[in-house]
Amino acid sequence: QVQLVESGGGLVQAGGSLRLSCAASGRSFRNYAMGWFRQVPGKEREFVARITWSGVNTYYADSVKGRFTISRDNAKNMAFLQMVSLKLEDTAVYYCAGDLNPQKLERSLADYWGQGTQVTVSS
Repeated sequence: QVQLVESGGGLVQAGGSLRLSCAASGRSFRNYAMGWFRQVPGKEREFVARITWSGVNTYYADSVKGRFTISRDNAKNMAFLQMVSLKLEDTAVYYCAGDLNPQKLERSLADYWGQGTQVTVSS
């Protein structure tokens, strides 16, 4: 069982940066693939990035590639999403997710989800 709590969201101007954090409880965090997703009202949840349990491999949506960086610290049970060069269209609620099966994570079918943190990018 893993519980996830996101933090770090807020209001930022276009071109600015934010770093989201995801704190995980549970001894088996290091075994889980982790990911970030986002959702705006009226739209489906969208994959943003994911990272393997070891942190060696990372994957990104084309829309954020080169601007966002996912990372993790297994010793601290934390996952992160560093976001730079933020755009208006990055405005969304961002969710942290985790699953033992990376394929489920990739398909937005992860077993564990956080409550979300709002990111608002203004002009």
